[in-house]
Amino acid sequence: MNWQLPTIVVMAFTTTLVFLWGAYKFWNSIWGFNADLIKKRLQMLIGELEIDNISVVKARLLSRNKRVELFLQKIPNIERLDTFLVQAGLSMYLATFLCRCIALFVMGLFAWRTLEYAWYIKFILAIFPVCIWLLLLNRHRQQRVRDIEAQLPDTLDLMARAMQAGHAFSSALLIVGTEGSPPIQAEFQTTFNEINFGIRTDTALHNLTHRVASGDLRFFVIAVLIQLETGGNLTGILRSLAGLIRDRQRIAGTVRVLSAEGRLSAWILSLLPFLLTGLMTLLNYDMISKLWTEPMGIHMLEAAFGLMLVGIFWMWRMVKFQI
Repeated sequence: MNWQLPTIVVMAFTTTLVFLWGAYKFWNSIWGFNADLIKKRLQMLIGELEIDNISVVKARLLSRNKRVELFLQKIPNIERLDTFLVQAGLSMYLATFLCRCIALFVMGLFAWRTLEYAWYIKFILAIFPVCIWLLLLNRHRQQRVRDIEAQLPDTLDLMARAMQAGHAFSSALLIVGTEGSPPIQAEFQTTFNEINFGIRTDTALHNLTHRVASGDLRFFVIAVLIQLETGGNLTGILRSLAGLIRDRQRIAGTVRVLSAEGRLSAWILSLLPFLLTGLMTLLNYDMISKLWTEPMGIHMLEAAFGLMLVGIFWMWRMVKFQI
């Protein structure tokens, strides 16, 4: 068998593959993703780059795509929506979240396109799935905050015992981060990592309140910041704060039980008009459709909807108590 031709083919293929791989590595070393980062680090080492204004806090990206990132940064107050995602415990990019919202809206428009409704009725029906998803995320965010607040008194007691045993404040954060329960474990672990990386303690604690929208956790941060500035027995402060938070949660639970009837009535009165409208649409569409097909019906619908919003807002303000 003549092996000359197969050998030439294999060598040619190998040579081409090695050439392409070398060309790719050469291109990646000069114009690749990490090329600029390597250049900046080298400039830092040789002292040609000022690092006074560089933050050591890891920035949260809004998108994987740099152009989308720059576009989103130009939108006013877009960081509030990103903060909402962080407080809900979601690791997705803001661009991914917005894409999912747009996809739900388009699916809603496609689902209701055949109905003979006015354009604004179709718009409301199309945006309804997006609102439902936002409400579910907000409920998940509130549940996460309640879980953290329920774990906070025991966490403060654990930190107080650790500091009483001789550990520093940062070491007490590490103990909570390793021995605590989620979700508070991950938040304190992140705070410890930031302090251990070189970030100031007050900045790391402010970042903690930014990630968790909890009033009780802010009490803890304020108490620690005051102690860092004025001095004192931090162990005793943590124990007193844990008892105060327990008493506050006990009172809040009592108020929640006593106001359960009012909140149930508010839910029923808020949802009843929409449920009756849907039921009447199924039973007698010709009659109920006059509300959005006739001029008088449209005016009546606008007035009723405005009064309903005022009534719903007033009811929920009456059954919501600040402790």
